[in-house]
Amino acid sequence: QVHLVESGGGLVQPGGSLTLSCAASGFTFNHYTMSWFRQVPGKEREGIASISASAHSTSYADSVKGRFTISRDNGKNTVILQMTGLKSEDTGVYYCGASWYGDPRGAHEYDYWGQGTEVTVSS
Repeated sequence: QVHLVESGGGLVQPGGSLTLSCAASGFTFNHYTMSWFRQVPGKEREGIASISASAHSTSYADSVKGRFTISRDNGKNTVILQMTGLKSEDTGVYYCGASWYGDPRGAHEYDYWGQGTEVTVSS
């Protein structure tokens, strides 16, 4: 059975940092592109960071480029999102997703999802 379990969310002040983790099981982790998505009420799930199966390439949404870093450990089946310089607009529920596609074009091309972890950036 496939499981993606996110952790690390919470309340943080603007300018602060937070690290999210996603633990995967039940599928061949090192064959899948892994990504972090963010969703706020009333809006679609937005892809913010992605890492290839081999970890050789990463991509970021413009809104987080230079502030967030995605990484993965294929030996531990985990993917990490390090977030720095947090802003109020980073508030949302963060989801970990796994895609069989090498270059997924949207949330519809993801096979597995976690339950999400909430991040609130507020003073």
